[in-house]
Amino acid sequence: MAELPTPLPIHAVLPDLLAVLRQQTGAVLVAPPGAGKTTAVAPALLAEPWCQGRVLLLSPRRVAARAAAERMAEQLGEAAGQTIGYITRLDSKRSAATRVLVMTEAIFVATIRDDPELAGISAVLFDEAHERHLDSDLGLALALESRAVLRDDLRVLVMSATLDGARFAALLGDGGAPAAVVESAGKAHPLAIRWLGSRPDQHTDQAVASAVVQAWAEEEGDILAFLPGVRDIARTADLLATRLPQALVLPLHGQVEPAAQRAAIRRDAQGRRRVVLATSIAETSLTLDGVRIVVDAGLSRRAEFDKAAGVTRLVTTRASQAAAAQRAGRAARQGPGVAYRLWEEAAHAGRPAFDPPEMLTSDLAPLALTLATWGTVDAAAMAWLDPPPAAALAAARSGLQALGALDAALHVTPHGQAMAELPMEPALAHMLLYAAHHGAQGDAARLALLLQERGLGGPGEDLGRRFERWERERSSRADAARKLADRWASAAARLAQPARRGGELPPLAVLLAEAFPDRIARARAASGEEWLSAGGRGYRLDTASPLASARWLVIGDAQGEAKGARIMAALALDEADVTRWLGHRLEERHTLTWNAAEARAEARLERRLGAIVLARIPDPKPDPQALAALLADQVRKVGLDALPLGAASRALLERGRHAGLAALDERALLDDLEGWLGPLLNGRRDLDLSAGRLHEALLARLDWNERQALDKLAPAEFRSPAGTAHPIDYAHEGGPQVELRVQALFGLDRHPTIGHPPRPLLLSLTSPGGRPIQTTADLPGFWRGSWADVVKDMKGRYPRHRWPDAPWTEDPSLKTKNAFERQKGGA
Repeated sequence: MAELPTPLPIHAVLPDLLAVLRQQTGAVLVAPPGAGKTTAVAPALLAEPWCQGRVLLLSPRRVAARAAAERMAEQLGEAAGQTIGYITRLDSKRSAATRVLVMTEAIFVATIRDDPELAGISAVLFDEAHERHLDSDLGLALALESRAVLRDDLRVLVMSATLDGARFAALLGDGGAPAAVVESAGKAHPLAIRWLGSRPDQHTDQAVASAVVQAWAEEEGDILAFLPGVRDIARTADLLATRLPQALVLPLHGQVEPAAQRAAIRRDAQGRRRVVLATSIAETSLTLDGVRIVVDAGLSRRAEFDKAAGVTRLVTTRASQAAAAQRAGRAARQGPGVAYRLWEEAAHAGRPAFDPPEMLTSDLAPLALTLATWGTVDAAAMAWLDPPPAAALAAARSGLQALGALDAALHVTPHGQAMAELPMEPALAHMLLYAAHHGAQGDAARLALLLQERGLGGPGEDLGRRFERWERERSSRADAARKLADRWASAAARLAQPARRGGELPPLAVLLAEAFPDRIARARAASGEEWLSAGGRGYRLDTASPLASARWLVIGDAQGEAKGARIMAALALDEADVTRWLGHRLEERHTLTWNAAEARAEARLERRLGAIVLARIPDPKPDPQALAALLADQVRKVGLDALPLGAASRALLERGRHAGLAALDERALLDDLEGWLGPLLNGRRDLDLSAGRLHEALLARLDWNERQALDKLAPAEFRSPAGTAHPIDYAHEGGPQVELRVQALFGLDRHPTIGHPPRPLLLSLTSPGGRPIQTTADLPGFWRGSWADVVKDMKGRYPRHRWPDAPWTEDPSLKTKNAFERQKGGA
């Protein structure tokens, strides 16, 4: 006999919702927890004239999908699989009579991808859409495009307890107008919040266990406690077994057997008081009978894609305000309730308002492959609440191209199409098809499922041991997983024709390496703690792990930061299999490095697997162009001082700088090293070049006009009135300077200048013996000023030389007085 449905708040607005869906193909339903939207709306649609086919109700989690279907079927007095059915990865009950089919969002994405017209489907209901899972956003975008192009009669309804109704209404609108938003008031059972505060000195499991014991003593009714992960639940259960032995402690998470999940959702048949320890799986959709107390650790564990490491890792963060409200609401769904929060009330406002959409934090490879099979290249043209980030989408597409799933134009390839037909992430689908080609699809399918179903085969990093334990396990979950893996293997065998017959099958580690070639890793030391992957990332492994003695691993899962992420699941790889099965991934690479100690280039020939060097020998024939480029890069890095420039080259560069010649500017020289220095580097491994050839190469950069300008604006030497030539030092701190004997300037009463505009040439005057006398930039002033003091000093030191009182009137000469007079008399 059917259970008489209890009036629910949603029943008050159902007439309005039905009226809207008779007139429009899109609507938004906002209903708080406990209103009954999950179980009441879908059955109510079946009697509508437009609803001749099935109604699909999408749930974010398998537990919630199965529970919702069973609750609706119970209300009809039927078993699940008749009017109301469900389908999840490991469990399904449906028949030809099924009118309402509850499924996970991921299964819906596969359904609409395979049948864009959704033949036989009258409506698609997105439950708990506020959680913003990637498959939910993607499924909604595909459904809206299907409605716009193929199915103008398809009803699309978005439902949630905490929803930005206006944004969804704009997205679901048809014909330019937004979709209608129907709101339900929900039940108003009193809910008390008790703030217990945080306990930094306690682990999460200890704090939650203490709070459960306190709530057990202070309140009546079953308790639902929220913890971030499965390990936290197990540890808390162990503590409660000692501290609260009278309680019936039940775990609730995705790894729990279906029968145990039902026990956690329903009241105990024997009337025992329960403590349900749950992950965020119990935040929404589920109503746990008898629960009126919630203990919330205030933590969430969600998956985030680490773009640097290329792995999806679990991150524990503070639960958002919205999540905390959903959790607390579990206590007041059937009557007055109380929520114990393990943080301070003053700190609540500092929590994020909502969890970020998975679109912004997830690996977009599955989405990119689905869009490619859908025929969409321009993702921005589709209806998104938040469009896929361009950079993340581009990276995902690049990864799919590396797997051979997309071509250069981003169109799906036959291999990519086959990958998309397998219900798993693209890398694992690629692995399964590769395995099927070698006849190993059975092992690959089990390995793929093992990587996706946490807890299957027990704990531990060694996937090989977990594989063996799962093979021997006889639980209903293990049996269902094996059956699913067999279906995947059969599908892959059909898709990977022609399959290879006979021969040795590739080992599990080789199969995993095909999925994640960047995660092939080699131990850095005998301890097995540090690992280097082919992708260049470093990983860490617990030295107590059975895998620590291996030399090679293929990493299936890692958690933590990209640098030094902890290995959570891996397979040992025999070194012989690296060359035997992975030879197509090995490469010979010519490497060049600069040996700073010896100031020369070193050429090596390496055999590599990505960043892992298998062998290294001296390269007998390095690429001359690559060598020259390395030497040029070293010069760019250090500057022109890296070259053995002689005095002539340095003088030339200083003259060029003074004359303002761009061709001799250091920046221009470094930018054009290949042009002027390149020919000198051919066949060399060092920079020990000839100073003369360097000078010639620098001088060759100047054309005839530039050389004329250089000689005019920055002459190399100064010719004195005495006819002597003296090099000009353009690097002098006081400006261009020349050193010469003072007698060479006799007869000169105007200071010499150079350049344009003219500037005084700094004169460093010396005695006949080369000792400094005076430095001046004003020769006339020197003659008429301090020259008299110089004469007094110099006459005694050099009596044989001329020291006239008015040198500007004298003839210039470096000769002694007698020699000068003889020369003059002879003339």
